[in-house]
Amino acid sequence: MEAVAKAEVTSPRRPAPRSYPTVVKLWLVTGLVMIFVQVVVGGITRLTGSGLSITEWEIVTGTLPPLNEAAWEMEFDKYKATPQYEKINEGMSMGEFKFIYFWEYIHRLWARLMGFVFAIPLAIFWARGMVDKPLLKRLGVVFLLAALVASFGWIMVASGLIDRPWVNAYKLTMHLSLALILFSYLFWTTLKAIQPRPRRIGDKVLKKGAVAVTGIGALQIVLGGIMSGMKAGLYYPTWPDMNGEAVPQVLLSASNWTVENFVDYDATLFMPAFIQLFHRTTAYVLTAVVLWFAYQGLKRAKTPHLRVGIYLLVSVLIIQVALGILTVINCVGTVPVALGVYHQAGALLLLSAILYVDYQLLGKRY
Repeated sequence: MEAVAKAEVTSPRRPAPRSYPTVVKLWLVTGLVMIFVQVVVGGITRLTGSGLSITEWEIVTGTLPPLNEAAWEMEFDKYKATPQYEKINEGMSMGEFKFIYFWEYIHRLWARLMGFVFAIPLAIFWARGMVDKPLLKRLGVVFLLAALVASFGWIMVASGLIDRPWVNAYKLTMHLSLALILFSYLFWTTLKAIQPRPRRIGDKVLKKGAVAVTGIGALQIVLGGIMSGMKAGLYYPTWPDMNGEAVPQVLLSASNWTVENFVDYDATLFMPAFIQLFHRTTAYVLTAVVLWFAYQGLKRAKTPHLRVGIYLLVSVLIIQVALGILTVINCVGTVPVALGVYHQAGALLLLSAILYVDYQLLGKRY
């Protein structure tokens, strides 16, 4: 029996998975941590209104910050020409400008640093034969996704430098979504390197449940990005009702359901009400589906990895729901930076837990 099992593993139709050196695995994990930090810093940049402080995209020369007072004055003058300064921050001091400049600069510098951390070790590992072609191809996709995220980051910033004092919420959401797709792809790649052949689980109920959780979870994260970009929490900072109503009246009038209200989302209360109600409702649905999936999974789970994943998923979801409620009810006059950042980081942890569970159930297929 042992010989047969060994033959199945090493047969041409099912080759034994490549075992990568520990340093390669640690390098992949380091990349994940750096992307996580970048998303968190991006959240701080958004919530502090820092994203428009650097008005040009200079890949090489932008590596260094202003080094003298004349350079700082030049950067400040560029910012003074933006709608954000003219409509919101007029009269701000140089010290206040340096604060918002710092976060946007760190956000961009960290992105450049990630490029070096990925590219230089990869060249060394490839030269030494420590990575094979399948992993190299997946890492090539990672580089392409990273370039796409960076490019769309500038498109997002540019949307706030012409007429409006904030970046476009939809473009912000696209930038965030691409960053999370990058994180997800690298996370899956890392799991394939660390746990190359998860134990097969042929339970169709659990597999369909995992797909449902993933789909609803992805939708919820996208809705959260739109909600944050629109600062929708400021308009209805109450829970479980929305300023005393289960459904805001603005959503009950058919005349408000127009394309213009979806596009010009900051012109009326329609979109803030719509996106927040949608985000809340999806959270309730996601919670119900995850609890059902956890109940089924713990009854049917045949591997310790899946059980651990389910416990992590439920735990992170509970924390994330609590953070969401706390963030909303504290959006009085301004979005609380700390809670908003924790909530965004929680979304990334929730995504990680979902992907880990998916890998235990679907890892052999993808």
